[in-house]
Amino acid sequence: MTQNPPNIRPDLAPKARITAPRREGQPMIGMVSLGCPKALVDSERILTRLRAEGYAISPDYVGADAVIVNTCGFLDSAKAESLDAIGEALRENGRVIVTGCLGAEPDYIREHHPKILAVTGPHQYEQVLDAVHLAVPPSPDPFIDLLPASGVSLTPRHYSYLKISEGCNHKCKFCIIPDMRGLLQSRPAHAAIREAEKLVQAGVRELLVISQDTSAYGVDIKHATDKGHRAHITDLARDLGSLGAQNDLWVRLHYVYPYPHVRDLIPLMADGLILPYLDIPFQHAHPDVLKRMARPAAAAKTLDEIAAWRNVCPDITLRSTFIVGYPGETEAEFQTLLDWLDEAQLDRVGCFQYENVAGARSNALPDHVSNDVKQDRWNRFMEKAQAISAAKLAAKVGRTLQVIVDEVDEDGATCRTKSDAPEIDGNLFIDERFEGLAPGDLVDVVVEEAGEYDLWGRVV
Repeated sequence: MTQNPPNIRPDLAPKARITAPRREGQPMIGMVSLGCPKALVDSERILTRLRAEGYAISPDYVGADAVIVNTCGFLDSAKAESLDAIGEALRENGRVIVTGCLGAEPDYIREHHPKILAVTGPHQYEQVLDAVHLAVPPSPDPFIDLLPASGVSLTPRHYSYLKISEGCNHKCKFCIIPDMRGLLQSRPAHAAIREAEKLVQAGVRELLVISQDTSAYGVDIKHATDKGHRAHITDLARDLGSLGAQNDLWVRLHYVYPYPHVRDLIPLMADGLILPYLDIPFQHAHPDVLKRMARPAAAAKTLDEIAAWRNVCPDITLRSTFIVGYPGETEAEFQTLLDWLDEAQLDRVGCFQYENVAGARSNALPDHVSNDVKQDRWNRFMEKAQAISAAKLAAKVGRTLQVIVDEVDEDGATCRTKSDAPEIDGNLFIDERFEGLAPGDLVDVVVEEAGEYDLWGRVV
């Protein structure tokens, strides 16, 4: 059992898990999946197609006939990480296909790694498959290579990401996601519901709804109704929540921009239809910084919205991410952010130090903040966020909470409460009377101890 570190990156997906055995003579493809949960879903879709064509899948380079590296290009540090992963795959295996967000810059990749076999951009599944076919021809055995109806999952069996749209219509100056992944493209609601039904039938107990902008779901298709389901986030949340009526399903919403219609989701949380949890990327609180970011400058109104949400659903958990050291950020503007955080009392907080990203408009802004100042502000921000988290968790001591079991080993059970998303939030640990527990179990526990990010409890 391990505790979450306080500086855990809020943009990363869980480590991909691949356990399927390989038959004799079966061609094998390795997969290295970097970046956010949305990229992990892309990896799952690629691997599902490859499994259907008779390929075995490896979580690393060993024994693979070729390796796919699904890259991240969100920050320059993420680009460097992707280039390192490509280089390692080339050294260890030699036959590498690159895809994902950094794949939108093929010349940049080939400049550093000219020996790669192919480069494709994000969600270009067909091109990835074509590249795999050229490198390693398929050799399916129709009597053996039977693909489960749920496809290939890279997460533990009891939770799964459900991607409802791709792309983003926002023009934030620090972000190049629209350039890499395009404008908003929503899935038909019935397709998302059907996928969710299959996941639940396969044993998934928690659905994590993701996109670049979950609140905008359906805007591009004018909230069309198809096969009885309307493409609007409120309707989709209600439909997904209804799947849990018979299955005790957790539905968690990520990347929800605070548009006015978000308030319509809160009664669904209060009624227990979806989890009382909102992941909202506020990014900053000072109106001038938000304006330089090209984001809605409504921090004061946001505080009013937060108060209204808590009035309807007192147990709501609010997670957000912020950027410190944005170009032009003054000490006074940063202090406004700290004061806002004091008032907002967010439950879960992640923070980035600003980085230039090739192609981002923020690079050209004046008055860039020095690395030392960015580090100092990050330290001060996280110290305040940590104190708020510790106080909120201490208030849970003595309460009985439902938790989902993620892992059981000889030391105990690692679980999460409804307030905790996998990998990015805290854990609840059980270190006695855990022998009968298994991943995916939902159990009630009494909280006995609290830390800065994690809880400890005992089974009721």
